[in-house]
Formats: sequence, structure tokens, C-alpha cells
Amino acid sequence: MPRSKTYFAKLSDVTQNTQVVDATGQILGRLATRVARTLQGKDKPTYTPQVIVGDRVVITNAAKVRVTGRKLDLKRYYRHSGYVGNLKSMPLKDMMERHPERVLQLAVKGMLPRTALGRDMLRRLRVYPGAAPGAASASSPEAPSSDGKEG
Repeated sequence: MPRSKTYFAKLSDVTQNTQVVDATGQILGRLATRVARTLQGKDKPTYTPQVIVGDRVVITNAAKVRVTGRKLDLKRYYRHSGYVGNLKSMPLKDMMERHPERVLQLAVKGMLPRTALGRDMLRRLRVYPGAAPGAASASSPEAPSSDGKEG
């Protein structure tokens, strides 16, 4: 019996969509894992490791993401300038106040491959602390009316 051949996607076969994700009330790590899987294309049957088959992802309302436990006080973000003794650290609470989009971007970055392909995947991610630019003019059907009544 002949063996079935494994399908490998080619760059010309890939069709990319844009997925918009609202981060309001979602847990940081769980959201980041879903976004990383989508960027890699692991949620598609045509997943191929050496080709980016994933969709582009736009995350809105990053400032409204939740964390569990005492992470707001205990989790720290580190950066270093390269000079001796110049290690800077910032707690998650301060990072959420100053740069809420960076928190989600760093969480997703840690879940992607550390290769040129992973950097390309990260470029397909857009994170906005509030609503996405241009989203205010578009009307969404789920938005409640301003008077508070249904219908």
C-alpha cells in the first residue's frame, strides 16, 4: 500500500487573514498563548514549520487585560543598556500604567520561536492599549445603545 505524502505549504499557497481580538477581561497568559498559536499557524491544518501560515492578529484594549495572583506586584520586567551596572527593572503594575501594549507583546514574544521566522511572526502582531485606530467610526452590532435599552 503506498504511503500518503505529507503536505508542506508553500509561500504561494498561504492566504492570510486578520483576526481582531478584544483583550477586555481576559487573562494575560491564556490570551498570549492563543495569539502565539494563531501567529504561528498551529491552529490551521496546513501548518508547516518553515513557512508562516498564521494570520495577522490585532489586539485591542490591552490595558484591560487581567492577571491572577500577586503578579501585579511581584512580576518584574528587566532591560539592560549594555553598560556595567545598568540593569533596570519595572514591576508589572507600573508597566501596565505606562505601556500596557508592551506587556502583551512581550508575553507573546516569549512564546514564539527565537529565529528569523519568529521575528517575522511578531511583526504581524499589532497591540493597542484602547480601541484600534479607525474602530470608533465603525459600528459594531454587539455595542449596547447609549440609552441603556435593548433593541
